[in-house]
Amino acid sequence: MTTPSLETSLTKLVGVRHPLVQTGMGWVAGPRLVSATAEAGALGILASATMSPEQLRSAVREVKSRTEAPFGVNLRADAGDADERVRIIVEEGVRVASFALAPSRELIARLKDAGVVVIPSIGARRHAEKVAAWGADAVVVQGGEGGGHTGEVATTVLLPQVVDAVDIPVVAAGGFFDGRGLVAALAYGAAGAAMGTRFLLTSDSTVPEAVKAKYLAAQVKDVTVTRAVDGLPHRMLRTDLVSSLENAGRARALARAARHAAGFRRLSGLSWSRMIRDGLAMRHGRELSWSQVLLAANTPMLLRASMVEGRTDLGVMASGQVAGVIEDLPSCAELVERVMAEAVEVLGRLSGH
Repeated sequence: MTTPSLETSLTKLVGVRHPLVQTGMGWVAGPRLVSATAEAGALGILASATMSPEQLRSAVREVKSRTEAPFGVNLRADAGDADERVRIIVEEGVRVASFALAPSRELIARLKDAGVVVIPSIGARRHAEKVAAWGADAVVVQGGEGGGHTGEVATTVLLPQVVDAVDIPVVAAGGFFDGRGLVAALAYGAAGAAMGTRFLLTSDSTVPEAVKAKYLAAQVKDVTVTRAVDGLPHRMLRTDLVSSLENAGRARALARAARHAAGFRRLSGLSWSRMIRDGLAMRHGRELSWSQVLLAANTPMLLRASMVEGRTDLGVMASGQVAGVIEDLPSCAELVERVMAEAVEVLGRLSGH
């Protein structure tokens, strides 16, 4: 069966068949998920923040060995080794560079000069205007429904604001999981929809099956926003661990953070000074205590405990609100085909066909 396609400014920009993006989720968006997404005709984004530069190069090459379709790499613009990671992306011929935070004007220019498409993720209109003025090729706009670090403005309010403010393709994120959502995003003026939790909950995702079962069992009310993990608003599944973090005193939270941060340092090969610098960079102008800075540096280990080791008792599970309405684990190919078929059917019904 041929999957229906919809050509938009996004598909033309990055060279994919369908206006769908699988987001770069740490410990989740590895070579298997990204290559399966790319083969299905959507844009897969490899998460590099939890990889060393050597691991990133290896992961990129593994994706390229599995598919000839375009894909992207997500990285932190504020990371101490961002320049090295950009060099790897350029040398390995990666099509798209995505950023969780706004890259500098200089970094955007360097990537564009090398022929790489630059797509930052933003959570406010002014940020979209800034990166567009600096030369970004497109932006992903995440509303408050999205998983992980998130803002307070709903996608249905933020998306039209950004579409009206910039002249580059806008990809909608936060609350999308099916063809109806894609059509809604297109109606607002977006060029496509990005999905994280929906792609996490596929058979191609390497997240342990027991963890996937936790997501599938979750109701909408079980997805919460907390500052207890790293001092920043973080949307995730509510668990006993999240509740204990919220109820823990500062000394206990700091001791836990130091223990987990030490583990991440061993895994990543980063120095303590480098981890603290990266943790400080996550302040983004906010007033965070030193314990919160250490918690920020420690967050990758809390995510790894669940997403890699399956220890939901020791880790956290970043999640969009859509976890409460997802009930199955299709392959990426099945998911993309389903979303696109539904989108085309909805568009036909709206147009009277």
